[in-house]
Amino acid sequence: MKKSIWVSIVLIFSLVLSACSSSSSSGDGGDKKGSDKLEIFSWWTGAGEEDGLKALIKLFEDKYPDVPIENAAVAGGAGTNAKAVLASRMQGNDPPATFQVHGGAELNEGWVAADKMETLNDLYEKEGWNDKFPKDLIDLVSKDGNIYSVPVNIHRGNVLWYNKKIFEENGLEAPTTFEAFFEAAEKLKAKGITPLALGDKEPWTATHLFETVLLGKLGAEDYSKLWTGGLSFDDAKVKDAVETYKKMLGYINEDHSSRNWQDASQLVAKGEAAMNVMGDWAKGYFVNDLKLKVNEDFGYVPTPETEGQFMVITDTFGLPKGVNNADDVKKFLAVLGSVEGQDAFNPLKGSIPARIDADVTKYDQYGKDTIEDFKEAKLAASLAHGSAASEGFLTKVNQAVNIFVTQKDANQFVDSLKSAATELK
Repeated sequence: MKKSIWVSIVLIFSLVLSACSSSSSSGDGGDKKGSDKLEIFSWWTGAGEEDGLKALIKLFEDKYPDVPIENAAVAGGAGTNAKAVLASRMQGNDPPATFQVHGGAELNEGWVAADKMETLNDLYEKEGWNDKFPKDLIDLVSKDGNIYSVPVNIHRGNVLWYNKKIFEENGLEAPTTFEAFFEAAEKLKAKGITPLALGDKEPWTATHLFETVLLGKLGAEDYSKLWTGGLSFDDAKVKDAVETYKKMLGYINEDHSSRNWQDASQLVAKGEAAMNVMGDWAKGYFVNDLKLKVNEDFGYVPTPETEGQFMVITDTFGLPKGVNNADDVKKFLAVLGSVEGQDAFNPLKGSIPARIDADVTKYDQYGKDTIEDFKEAKLAASLAHGSAASEGFLTKVNQAVNIFVTQKDANQFVDSLKSAATELK
């Protein structure tokens, strides 16, 4: 596993050198171990997420005005570009002070397995966090009994967003089953309305849609077995999910490959499409950028047949080995993990707090509903966002999904998934 992680990192590094070397920072490599400036590295540049990050940074600056801080965000949905730049910097011994990383495999089988992260057990003890974050969440940021990052949020991946006006005018209810989804999609298509918006200019969005279908067809327990070898990718349930996914792709916008996730969300906002499957950062985009109102302009339900299940994505920050300003990094992580920090960030980002003791009155109805759902739901780690499986496996799945969206060959897709699963062993 460790070898495959470094193969992936080196591959990304090579791509960065050839395609976007100008994006990486002062790379004379050698013994450079970062600067004294507190550089916060993320991919939060869009509406909602950028607002949340700025609120978090302001809170830190108010508490520590003498600590110089830099927002070093790199644009690109789901961190597509940022992860490549980060790989080049870590490879060149030029780590940022702290960086955004998804809890789960992306953190643990990537940077922790590569021995690039410091443990944070002492910080958790000092801040009294061990009973303030859910145990399952702490497990997502831990490896071999040590904790390596601090969760700032919880996102739900399995959300179907819909245009309230379109549904009301056509007498439709938000679909909670696949059967209901296809019935609604047929009625919408007959009216000349695009049923499902997709923007897969970056391939992760199509993988995101696919993983919600997998969760609906398999349930959280069997879905999780896919990443441990407990369930094969040629299982009948997986094949059923693939066929269902194929059918859903028959209702998407024709220009999907030229759009990103925000563009797809915008189709729903403008009434040019009826539905979109996306994580709840889309809510931050709807509200902050497009100025839409929750439960007036747009509605939301769990994706078909995933009621009571929660595709969890958590953004976290840790302490890279070798940085000069480790004490300042820990100050930032302490603010990030505080009630005040989480409640400054998450209402703007569209996510919910990772802590169990945050102030729910600061959240809109979507936030309140999701906080309640998270308490009771069965959790499933997201594949598309790096939590469920290794980067090497995800890269191959993204490639397979991209081909499937175009060619719609179910047998070839299942074979590709089986082949990619060798990365899991």
